[in-house]
Amino acid sequence: MKIYYDKDFAKWYCINLEDPVTIGGENKLIEQGKASLDSFCFDVCLSDNHVGPLIGIMTSRSKNGVIAGNGPLFKELQKKLISLAGISFIFTMEGVGNDTITGYIFLPDKQMWIKVQAPYPDLIYNRIPFRKAEQDPHLPNFLSALKEKNIPYFNPSFINKMELYCLLKNHTSLKKHLPDTILANKERDLLSFLIKHKFVYLKPSQASKGKGIFRVHLNDNMEVKLEGLKMTEAYPSFHHFWKEWEKTLKDKSYLAQKEIKAAVYEGKRYDFRILAHAANDGYMVTGVGIRQSQLQEITTHIPNGGKLLPYQLFQTDKHDFFFQTIVSQIGKALTEHFDYFGEFSIDAGIDESGHYYIYEVNSKPMSFDETEIEKKRIEQLCRLFFQLTGFPI
Repeated sequence: MKIYYDKDFAKWYCINLEDPVTIGGENKLIEQGKASLDSFCFDVCLSDNHVGPLIGIMTSRSKNGVIAGNGPLFKELQKKLISLAGISFIFTMEGVGNDTITGYIFLPDKQMWIKVQAPYPDLIYNRIPFRKAEQDPHLPNFLSALKEKNIPYFNPSFINKMELYCLLKNHTSLKKHLPDTILANKERDLLSFLIKHKFVYLKPSQASKGKGIFRVHLNDNMEVKLEGLKMTEAYPSFHHFWKEWEKTLKDKSYLAQKEIKAAVYEGKRYDFRILAHAANDGYMVTGVGIRQSQLQEITTHIPNGGKLLPYQLFQTDKHDFFFQTIVSQIGKALTEHFDYFGEFSIDAGIDESGHYYIYEVNSKPMSFDETEIEKKRIEQLCRLFFQLTGFPI
């Protein structure tokens, strides 16, 4: 079925309607209209006199007012949805009204974005890219309104690393795969932790992409060595280190995590990036990538000099089974504790003895550099959009 959007009058309409049809999460009636040169046409599905699916992708604006977020992902989702007879639009909280949302639809054939006045969508996919933007005081009310309107959404928010650790630490099966971790906000606790483990990582609990991570070593002489991505500092004692870093560690809620002696490939440590999506009543592995450290041993993230390796070099039945197991368990735990998660990624590793570790879980996965994984991601997200909105695919 075809529907139209008239940009001059900011309205949606159909042509030659025999029966009334609705659109969006609030089942707004679509008007009867006539095609005009100022209108854009969209193919959509029709199910029980309801057209769609209409998917809202929530993002935010950067400091200069430009809409931020993963532009390539937004465009690819719209391309795929168009091929399946669906529509997506991106929006920010500034565009949310009581009955409508001002957003933007990407038109692949014209390679342009158009501004639209849309009804509340059938589903909302949270891709707000900044933790600070999720502190918008209007966001909780908006999410509450979605629940009242029975409009599904995912993912609810970014994940605090310490809160995640505590959640998984209480899980019978997952806790044995977590590196020992504490909050680094007390001098005595951090010193005891360093004496116990010698090598630890310091990570801000509200950061991602390897930002702000340091590696700390306490030697037998009680001297401290601190390594960052682009710096190294030495301190004659833990007290000297604490005096300089106490404010940062407390202000940014740093946690300390035991360093795992990771397995190596060609002399360099590597870890796994596992992409997961909700499917039917559970969760499935969408793809696995390998990231290997190169110029430094702090992080394997590609922006920090990490190297991409094909999973096929390392793939075993044991790895596959473990990844599917933790994806199912973590997905269920996240949804039960926070709210519905339709997508997440896991940073995991394996130590020299073959024991698996879970380092992090990311609620807003970055784009994968592996094109085949990113393609599957688009497919799984669109499949989930249709599943959650009740449209056949």
